[in-house]
Amino acid sequence: MGRHLAYGGMSRPMARSASSVACLAFVAILGSAFWAGAVWIGETLFRLGVSGF
Repeated sequence: MGRHLAYGGMSRPMARSASSVACLAFVAILGSAFWAGAVWIGETLFRLGVSGF
């Protein structure tokens, strides 16, 4: 007996390999966003002259 998509969600679950690839891509995007933000903050601090250590 088939499930109604409106009530039971997806009729077939996503394949494990596809969800693993999607998870890895998401983690890669988060990592690159983190480092881009860290570089941006560092450049801003250097430009403002806060690096007086």
